[in-house]
Amino acid sequence: MSNHFSLEITDRNFKDLFLCTCGIHECPPCHSYGPAIRPHYLIHYIIDGYGTYYVNDQKYKLGKNQGFLINPNKLTFYQADKDNPWKYLYISFDGEKVDTYIKSIGLYDNNLIFTYDKDDNLKNYIIDMLNYSTMSTSNELKLQGLLYLFFSELASISTKPYKAKNSFENIYITKSIEFIEKNYDNAYIKVSDISNYLCLNRTYLTSLFNKHLNTSPQKFLMEFRIRKAEELLYQTDLPIGDIARSCGYSDPLAFSRSFKKFKGVNPTLYREEKRKFSNKLTQLPDK
Repeated sequence: MSNHFSLEITDRNFKDLFLCTCGIHECPPCHSYGPAIRPHYLIHYIIDGYGTYYVNDQKYKLGKNQGFLINPNKLTFYQADKDNPWKYLYISFDGEKVDTYIKSIGLYDNNLIFTYDKDDNLKNYIIDMLNYSTMSTSNELKLQGLLYLFFSELASISTKPYKAKNSFENIYITKSIEFIEKNYDNAYIKVSDISNYLCLNRTYLTSLFNKHLNTSPQKFLMEFRIRKAEELLYQTDLPIGDIARSCGYSDPLAFSRSFKKFKGVNPTLYREEKRKFSNKLTQLPDK
């Protein structure tokens, strides 16, 4: 039988980084969650037992003192071991500067796993959070402090600490991404629109993207649109033409060509394969 205790925060008075939920879960054998997409960042830290985490077509077998990051809007699935199911603590969070904090602890799309075995601090911080279930100004501040302590501990073991570059360059990159997030569905958006919005020379903006993101603004915009299309293909039954228009493509055929260029398959086949994979995961037999 599942043993689960959690705390959910509904009043969010902090903008840069704030706690959404936290909890502890002792899972029964083969207990699973997903396939699912989360709205916020989520870290699980295993304090006993074993389990498996599936993300980005990768499979990670994890155990005590290991943890894993779930990024928002990413399809994931995880399952407790049959013989020695895991018990884990989890913490969900978000905020305007959450990407900076995530990078500071050495976690990103291609590095979602960590090991923390030097002491019980991570465990104790989350358990302490669960003690502040009554909302008050005092408890809000205590929870916020514990959240920062949690990140501080993870940053202390990061093998690749994130160092902020020139602050103005970071602002330009951040504002560019915000512009893309708000306007990607507009088929007429060009890189020059982004540079004009920031009052920057297009060549300089391109150099910033290459320096900080290892890609061009044009490719970043295209990849962003394709990621949004992936979400709609999996989560909805919208026709391909509607998805194309929702992601900034006025021509569905051009969308299909672009999608295949990035994903290797056309949108229809991608939707079929993802749903087959999803159904297969939900029907995994006992090991």
